[in-house]
Amino acid sequence: MNNVPSPAEELVVLDRELARLDAHRARLLARRAWLLSVLYAPAAAARPSRPAAETTPRGAQNVLLTLGGVLLAVAAVAFTLVGWGHLGIGGRAAVLAVVTSGALAAPVVLLRRRLVSTAEAVASVGLLLTVLDAYAVHRVGLPGAGAAEYAAVASAVLAALWVAYGAAVRGLRVPGPAAVAAGQLPLLLWALASDAGALTVCWALLATACCDVAVALRAGAGTRVAACAAAGVSGGSAVLVAAWLSVVDGGAGPAVALLAAAGLAGYGAWRAAAGAGSWPVVWAAVAGAVAVAGGGGLVREAVPHGWAVPAYVAAAVAVWAVAVRQGVPHGVRHGLLGASAGAQAAAVAWALPQVAAASAGVSPGVPWAVVAVTVTVAGVLASLRLRPARCGALALAWTAGMALPGALSLPYAVTPVARLVLTAGFLVLAVRPAPLTFRLPRAREAEGALGDVALGGALLGGLAAVAGAWGTGAEAVAVLGVLMGLLAGGAVAAAGTRRTVLACAAVVAATGTVGAVAAVAELPVHLTGVALLAVPVATAAAGAGLRRHPVALPVELAGAAAGALAVGLASARPAVLALVLALCGVLAAATAVRPERRPAAGYAATALFVAATWVRLAASEVSFPEAYALPVAVPALVVGVLRRRRDPEASSWAAYGPGLGAALVPSLCAAWTDGSWPRPLLLGLVALAVTLAGARLRLQAPLLLGGAVLALVGLHELAPYVVQAVGALPRWLPPALAGLLLLAVGATYEQRLRDARRLRDTLGRMG
Repeated sequence: MNNVPSPAEELVVLDRELARLDAHRARLLARRAWLLSVLYAPAAAARPSRPAAETTPRGAQNVLLTLGGVLLAVAAVAFTLVGWGHLGIGGRAAVLAVVTSGALAAPVVLLRRRLVSTAEAVASVGLLLTVLDAYAVHRVGLPGAGAAEYAAVASAVLAALWVAYGAAVRGLRVPGPAAVAAGQLPLLLWALASDAGALTVCWALLATACCDVAVALRAGAGTRVAACAAAGVSGGSAVLVAAWLSVVDGGAGPAVALLAAAGLAGYGAWRAAAGAGSWPVVWAAVAGAVAVAGGGGLVREAVPHGWAVPAYVAAAVAVWAVAVRQGVPHGVRHGLLGASAGAQAAAVAWALPQVAAASAGVSPGVPWAVVAVTVTVAGVLASLRLRPARCGALALAWTAGMALPGALSLPYAVTPVARLVLTAGFLVLAVRPAPLTFRLPRAREAEGALGDVALGGALLGGLAAVAGAWGTGAEAVAVLGVLMGLLAGGAVAAAGTRRTVLACAAVVAATGTVGAVAAVAELPVHLTGVALLAVPVATAAAGAGLRRHPVALPVELAGAAAGALAVGLASARPAVLALVLALCGVLAAATAVRPERRPAAGYAATALFVAATWVRLAASEVSFPEAYALPVAVPALVVGVLRRRRDPEASSWAAYGPGLGAALVPSLCAAWTDGSWPRPLLLGLVALAVTLAGARLRLQAPLLLGGAVLALVGLHELAPYVVQAVGALPRWLPPALAGLLLLAVGATYEQRLRDARRLRDTLGRMG
């Protein structure tokens, strides 16, 4: 008997089966998606992506139109000057007139069709053709007129015509700037044609700059930029001419011209101060600099000879006083202060070499003008309650102190003593700089900065004292000994970075003391190098006593520098040089015993021993480079193999690069200068073997180094020759054809862009 389930029970069973089938189908779909990702992901990753565009359509269009216009202009100039000679200048003038009329009328049609960029390019060519028309008029109608006079009149007429053309054909931006450019020539050419002198040319340039400023105040945006640039060029040229006349010829005329130019620039800065940006600062800085030049030129006429620089400093101080007055706009104040500070800095730069020459014993004395400059600028800086200004005042006080013995004409033997006293005073200020803080709000920071300046003054003062006493025998030894004591005492009393600096300076003074003693003892140069080894020995012993103190490493490095100097002095005798290198290697090996110096000192000892071996080989007249390279390359390669075994992830460049470079590069250099065949052949075989080994083991360093050496050897053996062909076409024809093609392509490009924008707008309205 069959038991038939009820409809409710059968519905439950069907729902359960359907849920199980849905779950199974979901699992199968997930599995299918994973399989598809595994199969097609590598292909998708390997498929090259479409390169991104590196320029915009409008940018490409502008480039095409610009190049087309330039090439057409070049072709027009070539045609006017050298082409179509059988027509004569009259025929060429007629052709140019027709072409010019078409070029000036074409932009009207192009603007109606909204091809603005193409219209600008064609209008530019048309304006250039008007210049060629003016040239043709001179050759045909006025051949007897002077070139400069005609050019002055023609440039004025062209400027007026271009302004009228720009007003008639609205929408073009080229005529305004072009008219400004043409307007720069009439007054200048008139002044040059009149032979009135350089000062008249200067005033003509200034008048042109004034007209440019007037145009800039009333013209549109594009023309305003051109007028401002033209004013800068004309005014700058006028300033250069006036400055040159003021320096070479003197007199009040160039100085007055400079002051007039400064007034013009100051007016521009004051007008620009109402807006934003950095232009007020720039114009005010120019005005201040030109005012310093003009005012200094006037004052220079009233002071004795040799006091010209203090005269300019006085003018700079006057500009400073004007800048700090009430009511001066912020940007103008900054520009004037910058110009005054630049002039004072230039005066200090003039004074410093003279102080340095006197400190080094090159110059017997220092003029009082140097002292006046340094004291004046120091007073200006001291009046400011700013940390950098106080630091500059202290530095200039040191400069005045160094210049004072030369200005007072003190005896030669007393000058080093005076400088040692100055050094001791600044050293005390560097170690205990608290009295220098005055009432500055951030006393601790000021103390640090002023202390650093005092430290620099002490070091430079000591150097000047040594330079003044050097070569005097026992006096030089005494000065160096006193300086070494002062520096060592300062290192003990100081703290932090200053202690380190003073300790290193004491090592340098000790090196100089040893050299001075050797000079007094009349030791040869190579033996002086041997004597200097006492300094690195002493610093190594001091470093061993200091251990991990922060001063230890700088002191040892200073001693190593003395050792390098010893090596340089011993290089006069190869045998002594090998001995000095070996002794330095022994010293480095002894330093490597200390755990904190082991890696660096160990490498240095190895390098020094290798260098000593090489010097000994050179002294024995061994000339084969392999004798020098292979004893270094083989151990380096062995070390590289051991490193790769210990660390398989190490780079082949770090493991094998030094050894392969040492083995291949010297032989390669020798092969390039060797006329025989065995060395290039053997080197090529070795490089081939290294390249194959790198390819087999998949190591980058052997592959690239061996391949590079093999390629260079092959290049040395086989040198190709390059033959060039010279075209026979006229020089003006290719650029003309290329310009026409580019203009056509640019116009078509612009038309297509306009159609695309119209289609986009239509589709947008449809949405």
